[in-house]
Amino acid sequence: MIKIDDWVIEKGEKAQGKIKITGYGIAMPATVICGVKDGPTILITAGIHSAEYVGIQAAMELAKEFQPEELKGNVIIVPLVNVSGFEHRTMSLVYEDGKNLNRVFPGDPEGTAADRIAYAIVTKLFSIADYYIDLHSGDGFEQLHPYVYYVGVVDEKTAEKSLHMARHIGVKYVVRSTTATGGAYNYASSLGIPSILIERGGHSYWTWEEVEQDKRDVRHLVFHLQGKKCHGLKHYRQMLLENVVYEYAPYTGCWYPSKKPGEYFFKGEELGELRDYYGNLLYTSIATENGVVLYQTASLNIIEDGPMIAYAAITETLT
Repeated sequence: MIKIDDWVIEKGEKAQGKIKITGYGIAMPATVICGVKDGPTILITAGIHSAEYVGIQAAMELAKEFQPEELKGNVIIVPLVNVSGFEHRTMSLVYEDGKNLNRVFPGDPEGTAADRIAYAIVTKLFSIADYYIDLHSGDGFEQLHPYVYYVGVVDEKTAEKSLHMARHIGVKYVVRSTTATGGAYNYASSLGIPSILIERGGHSYWTWEEVEQDKRDVRHLVFHLQGKKCHGLKHYRQMLLENVVYEYAPYTGCWYPSKKPGEYFFKGEELGELRDYYGNLLYTSIATENGVVLYQTASLNIIEDGPMIAYAAITETLT
Protein backbone atom coordinates (compact mmCIF):
# COMPACT_ATOMS: atom_id res chain seq x y z
CA MET A 1 0.00 0.00 0.00
CA ILE A 2 1.09 3.56 -0.73
CA LYS A 3 -0.33 6.61 1.04
CA ILE A 4 0.37 10.15 -0.17
CA ASP A 5 -1.66 12.71 1.77
CA ASP A 6 -5.24 11.35 1.59
CA TRP A 7 -4.52 9.34 -1.55
CA VAL A 8 -4.35 5.62 -0.78
CA ILE A 9 -3.37 2.98 -3.33
CA GLU A 10 -3.77 -0.60 -2.20
CA LYS A 11 -1.68 -3.64 -3.06
CA GLY A 12 -2.44 -4.79 -6.61
CA GLU A 13 -3.88 -1.42 -7.66
CA LYS A 14 -2.81 1.23 -10.15
CA ALA A 15 -4.02 4.82 -9.91
CA GLN A 16 -3.45 8.26 -11.38
CA GLY A 17 -3.64 11.37 -9.26
CA LYS A 18 -1.99 14.64 -8.31
CA ILE A 19 0.38 15.49 -5.51
CA LYS A 20 -0.54 18.78 -3.89
CA ILE A 21 2.08 21.36 -2.96
CA THR A 22 1.15 23.40 0.10
CA GLY A 23 0.87 27.11 -0.64
CA TYR A 24 1.27 26.60 -4.38
CA GLY A 25 -1.63 26.41 -6.80
CA ILE A 26 -0.22 23.73 -9.10
CA ALA A 27 -0.10 20.00 -8.33
CA MET A 28 2.26 17.40 -9.79
CA PRO A 29 0.76 14.60 -11.93
CA ALA A 30 1.61 11.15 -10.60
CA THR A 31 0.91 7.49 -11.26
CA VAL A 32 1.29 4.88 -8.53
CA ILE A 33 1.50 1.18 -9.31
CA CYS A 34 1.35 -1.15 -6.32
CA GLY A 35 2.57 -4.62 -7.22
CA VAL A 36 0.72 -7.81 -6.40
CA LYS A 37 3.76 -8.96 -4.42
CA ASP A 38 5.71 -7.21 -1.69
CA GLY A 39 8.97 -5.46 -2.46
CA PRO A 40 10.74 -2.08 -2.48
CA THR A 41 9.18 1.23 -3.48
CA ILE A 42 10.93 2.91 -6.41
CA LEU A 43 10.41 6.60 -7.14
CA ILE A 44 10.88 7.86 -10.70
CA THR A 45 10.78 11.57 -11.55
CA ALA A 46 11.27 13.62 -14.70
CA GLY A 47 10.75 17.24 -15.65
CA ILE A 48 12.55 18.81 -12.71
CA HIS A 49 14.04 20.76 -15.59
CA SER A 50 10.97 21.26 -17.70
CA ALA A 51 12.53 21.40 -21.20
CA GLU A 52 14.36 18.08 -20.82
CA TYR A 53 11.80 16.18 -22.81
CA VAL A 54 13.31 12.72 -23.29
CA GLY A 55 12.79 11.77 -19.66
CA ILE A 56 9.37 13.40 -19.46
CA GLN A 57 8.03 11.40 -22.40
CA ALA A 58 9.70 8.21 -21.17
CA ALA A 59 8.17 8.61 -17.71
CA MET A 60 4.69 9.24 -19.12
CA GLU A 61 4.92 6.08 -21.21
CA LEU A 62 6.28 3.99 -18.36
CA ALA A 63 3.41 5.19 -16.18
CA LYS A 64 0.98 3.73 -18.70
CA GLU A 65 2.93 0.52 -19.25
CA PHE A 66 3.83 -0.70 -15.76
CA GLN A 67 1.15 -3.00 -14.34
CA PRO A 68 0.66 -4.38 -10.79
CA GLU A 69 0.88 -7.96 -12.04
CA GLU A 70 4.52 -7.55 -13.10
CA LEU A 71 5.82 -5.77 -10.00
CA LYS A 72 7.25 -7.01 -6.73
CA GLY A 73 6.84 -3.79 -4.83
CA ASN A 74 5.65 -0.33 -5.79
CA VAL A 75 6.54 2.24 -8.44
CA ILE A 76 5.73 5.94 -8.09
CA ILE A 77 6.14 7.98 -11.28
CA VAL A 78 6.02 11.78 -11.41
CA PRO A 79 6.62 12.55 -15.11
CA LEU A 80 6.52 16.34 -14.80
CA VAL A 81 7.70 17.93 -11.58
CA ASN A 82 8.05 21.51 -12.84
CA VAL A 83 4.61 21.91 -14.37
CA SER A 84 4.61 25.71 -14.61
CA GLY A 85 8.03 25.71 -16.24
CA PHE A 86 6.80 23.25 -18.85
CA GLU A 87 3.66 25.25 -19.59
CA HIS A 88 5.57 28.55 -19.86
CA ARG A 89 8.70 27.06 -21.48
CA THR A 90 11.11 28.49 -18.90
CA MET A 91 13.68 25.72 -19.49
CA SER A 92 15.48 24.87 -16.24
CA LEU A 93 13.64 27.42 -14.15
CA VAL A 94 10.41 27.41 -12.19
CA TYR A 95 8.16 30.01 -13.79
CA GLU A 96 6.95 31.79 -10.66
CA ASP A 97 10.30 32.53 -9.01
CA GLY A 98 12.96 31.94 -11.68
CA LYS A 99 14.80 29.42 -9.51
CA ASN A 100 16.52 26.26 -10.67
CA LEU A 101 14.56 23.57 -8.84
CA ASN A 102 17.52 21.20 -8.84
CA ARG A 103 19.53 23.62 -6.72
CA VAL A 104 17.14 24.17 -3.80
CA PHE A 105 16.67 20.76 -2.17
CA PRO A 106 15.60 20.01 0.55
CA GLY A 107 13.36 23.01 -0.03
CA ASP A 108 11.39 25.16 2.38
CA PRO A 109 7.64 25.03 3.18
CA GLU A 110 7.65 28.81 3.67
CA GLY A 111 9.77 29.62 0.62
CA THR A 112 8.92 30.51 -2.96
CA ALA A 113 7.49 28.12 -5.55
CA ALA A 114 10.65 26.09 -6.22
CA ASP A 115 11.36 25.72 -2.50
CA ARG A 116 7.83 24.46 -1.87
CA ILE A 117 7.98 21.96 -4.75
CA ALA A 118 11.26 20.56 -3.44
CA TYR A 119 9.90 20.36 0.10
CA ALA A 120 6.83 18.46 -1.12
CA ILE A 121 9.01 15.91 -2.93
CA VAL A 122 11.18 15.42 0.15
CA THR A 123 8.35 15.06 2.65
CA LYS A 124 5.79 13.21 0.55
CA LEU A 125 7.91 11.06 -1.77
CA PHE A 126 11.44 10.64 -0.41
CA SER A 127 9.84 9.68 2.90
CA ILE A 128 8.37 6.51 1.34
CA ALA A 129 10.96 5.67 -1.33
CA ASP A 130 13.53 2.87 -1.10
CA TYR A 131 15.22 3.78 -4.40
CA TYR A 132 15.13 6.86 -6.62
CA ILE A 133 15.67 7.37 -10.38
CA ASP A 134 15.70 10.94 -11.77
CA LEU A 135 15.57 11.51 -15.55
CA HIS A 136 17.30 14.49 -17.19
CA SER A 137 18.66 15.79 -20.51
CA GLY A 138 20.74 18.69 -21.72
CA ASP A 139 18.93 22.03 -21.56
CA GLY A 140 17.71 23.88 -24.65
CA PHE A 141 21.19 25.25 -25.37
CA GLU A 142 23.16 22.15 -24.31
CA GLN A 143 24.40 19.03 -26.07
CA LEU A 144 25.58 16.02 -24.08
CA HIS A 145 26.75 12.44 -24.28
CA PRO A 146 24.52 9.98 -22.37
CA TYR A 147 25.78 9.17 -18.88
CA VAL A 148 24.59 8.46 -15.33
CA TYR A 149 25.40 10.15 -12.01
CA TYR A 150 25.58 8.66 -8.55
CA VAL A 151 26.66 10.35 -5.32
CA GLY A 152 29.91 9.07 -3.83
CA VAL A 153 30.15 11.25 -0.72
CA VAL A 154 27.31 9.74 1.31
CA ASP A 155 27.45 6.74 3.64
CA GLU A 156 29.27 3.77 2.15
CA LYS A 157 26.23 1.50 1.93
CA THR A 158 24.14 4.08 0.04
CA ALA A 159 27.02 4.95 -2.29
CA GLU A 160 27.62 1.28 -3.09
CA LYS A 161 23.93 0.64 -3.80
CA SER A 162 23.75 3.76 -5.97
CA LEU A 163 26.79 2.67 -7.96
CA HIS A 164 25.19 -0.75 -8.35
CA MET A 165 22.11 0.96 -9.82
CA ALA A 166 24.27 2.99 -12.20
CA ARG A 167 25.99 -0.19 -13.38
CA HIS A 168 22.62 -1.41 -14.72
CA ILE A 169 22.11 1.62 -16.98
CA GLY A 170 22.98 1.24 -20.65
CA VAL A 171 25.47 4.10 -20.89
CA LYS A 172 29.24 4.16 -21.21
CA TYR A 173 30.03 6.72 -18.51
CA VAL A 174 29.27 6.53 -14.78
CA VAL A 175 29.99 9.85 -13.04
CA ARG A 176 30.74 10.00 -9.32
CA SER A 177 29.29 13.19 -7.89
CA THR A 178 30.73 14.85 -4.79
CA THR A 179 27.64 16.94 -4.06
CA ALA A 180 25.13 15.71 -1.48
CA THR A 181 22.67 18.59 -1.38
CA GLY A 182 20.91 21.04 -3.69
CA GLY A 183 19.82 18.50 -6.29
CA ALA A 184 16.99 16.03 -5.86
CA TYR A 185 18.95 12.80 -6.26
CA ASN A 186 21.87 14.29 -4.30
CA TYR A 187 19.70 15.07 -1.30
CA ALA A 188 17.87 11.75 -1.51
CA SER A 189 21.24 10.01 -1.36
CA SER A 190 22.15 11.99 1.76
CA LEU A 191 18.99 10.60 3.36
CA GLY A 192 20.19 7.05 2.70
CA ILE A 193 18.06 6.46 -0.42
CA PRO A 194 20.16 4.87 -3.19
CA SER A 195 19.69 7.24 -6.14
CA ILE A 196 20.88 7.93 -9.67
CA LEU A 197 20.37 10.63 -12.28
CA ILE A 198 20.28 9.54 -15.94
CA GLU A 199 21.28 12.09 -18.60
CA ARG A 200 20.19 11.48 -22.20
CA GLY A 201 19.27 13.91 -24.99
CA GLY A 202 19.77 17.65 -25.36
CA HIS A 203 18.89 20.89 -27.19
CA SER A 204 15.31 20.45 -25.87
CA TYR A 205 14.90 17.89 -28.67
CA TRP A 206 13.62 14.39 -28.15
CA THR A 207 13.45 11.31 -30.33
CA TRP A 208 11.53 8.08 -30.00
CA GLU A 209 14.84 6.22 -29.95
CA GLU A 210 16.08 8.19 -26.94
CA VAL A 211 12.75 7.73 -25.18
CA GLU A 212 12.95 3.98 -25.74
CA GLN A 213 16.50 3.93 -24.38
CA ASP A 214 15.38 5.71 -21.20
CA LYS A 215 12.44 3.34 -20.85
CA ARG A 216 14.65 0.31 -21.39
CA ASP A 217 17.08 1.46 -18.72
CA VAL A 218 14.40 2.28 -16.16
CA ARG A 219 12.39 -0.87 -16.78
CA HIS A 220 15.48 -3.06 -16.50
CA LEU A 221 16.57 -1.38 -13.27
CA VAL A 222 13.12 -1.51 -11.68
CA PHE A 223 12.80 -5.21 -12.37
CA HIS A 224 16.34 -5.83 -11.13
CA LEU A 225 15.75 -3.93 -7.87
CA GLN A 226 12.53 -5.86 -7.35
CA GLY A 227 14.29 -9.18 -7.83
CA LYS A 228 13.08 -10.01 -11.33
CA LYS A 229 15.07 -10.91 -14.42
CA CYS A 230 15.03 -8.58 -17.40
CA HIS A 231 16.61 -9.72 -20.64
CA GLY A 232 17.73 -7.84 -23.72
CA LEU A 233 19.66 -4.93 -22.18
CA LYS A 234 22.74 -3.91 -24.12
CA HIS A 235 25.66 -3.85 -21.70
CA TYR A 236 28.46 -1.33 -22.10
CA ARG A 237 32.02 -1.51 -20.88
CA GLN A 238 31.49 1.30 -18.43
CA MET A 239 34.06 3.82 -17.28
CA LEU A 240 34.03 5.59 -13.93
CA LEU A 241 34.48 9.36 -14.20
CA GLU A 242 35.48 11.59 -11.30
CA ASN A 243 36.79 15.09 -10.60
CA VAL A 244 34.08 16.74 -12.66
CA VAL A 245 34.90 20.26 -13.85
CA TYR A 246 31.92 22.54 -14.41
CA GLU A 247 33.26 25.60 -16.21
CA TYR A 248 31.13 28.75 -16.39
CA ALA A 249 31.51 31.60 -18.85
CA PRO A 250 33.60 34.51 -17.53
CA TYR A 251 31.97 36.89 -20.05
CA THR A 252 28.87 37.26 -22.17
CA GLY A 253 29.62 36.73 -25.85
CA CYS A 254 29.99 34.05 -28.52
CA TRP A 255 31.13 30.51 -27.70
CA TYR A 256 33.06 28.26 -30.09
CA PRO A 257 33.58 24.75 -28.67
CA SER A 258 36.53 22.73 -29.96
CA LYS A 259 35.32 19.30 -28.84
CA LYS A 260 32.13 17.25 -28.93
CA PRO A 261 30.40 15.54 -26.01
CA GLY A 262 31.94 12.12 -25.49
CA GLU A 263 35.24 13.22 -27.05
CA TYR A 264 38.49 12.57 -25.20
CA PHE A 265 41.24 15.14 -24.65
CA PHE A 266 44.50 15.66 -22.79
CA LYS A 267 45.40 18.14 -20.09
CA GLY A 268 46.33 21.47 -21.66
CA GLU A 269 44.22 21.03 -24.79
CA GLU A 270 41.91 23.80 -25.92
CA LEU A 271 38.24 23.04 -25.27
CA GLY A 272 36.76 26.19 -26.77
CA GLU A 273 36.98 29.93 -27.25
CA LEU A 274 34.80 32.81 -26.11
CA ARG A 275 34.83 35.87 -28.38
CA ASP A 276 33.14 39.27 -28.42
CA TYR A 277 30.83 40.56 -31.15
CA TYR A 278 33.81 41.78 -33.19
CA GLY A 279 35.44 38.35 -33.14
CA ASN A 280 38.09 39.33 -30.61
CA LEU A 281 39.23 36.58 -28.27
CA LEU A 282 38.03 37.07 -24.70
CA TYR A 283 38.84 33.71 -23.15
CA THR A 284 40.16 30.26 -24.02
CA SER A 285 38.98 27.20 -22.10
CA ILE A 286 41.94 24.91 -21.41
CA ALA A 287 41.56 21.39 -20.00
CA THR A 288 42.91 21.13 -16.47
CA GLU A 289 43.16 17.32 -16.67
CA ASN A 290 42.90 14.43 -19.11
CA GLY A 291 39.27 13.57 -19.59
CA VAL A 292 36.09 13.41 -21.63
CA VAL A 293 33.45 16.05 -22.40
CA LEU A 294 30.13 15.32 -20.70
CA TYR A 295 28.13 18.27 -21.99
CA GLN A 296 28.61 21.80 -23.27
CA THR A 297 26.76 24.85 -24.49
CA ALA A 298 25.91 24.34 -28.15
CA SER A 299 24.41 27.76 -28.87
CA LEU A 300 26.49 30.60 -30.27
CA ASN A 301 25.47 32.93 -27.49
CA ILE A 302 26.77 32.40 -23.99
CA ILE A 303 25.95 34.35 -20.84
CA GLU A 304 28.36 35.46 -18.14
CA ASP A 305 28.33 32.98 -15.23
CA GLY A 306 26.22 30.59 -17.32
CA PRO A 307 27.26 26.98 -18.00
CA MET A 308 29.91 26.61 -20.70
CA ILE A 309 31.36 23.09 -20.57
CA ALA A 310 31.52 20.13 -18.17
CA TYR A 311 34.11 17.39 -18.30
CA ALA A 312 35.58 14.72 -16.06
CA ALA A 313 38.58 12.44 -15.68
CA ILE A 314 38.36 8.72 -16.43
CA THR A 315 39.67 7.02 -13.29
CA GLU A 316 38.64 3.39 -13.71
CA THR A 317 37.19 0.87 -16.13
CA LEU A 318 34.31 -0.88 -14.36
CA THR A 319 34.20 -4.66 -14.71
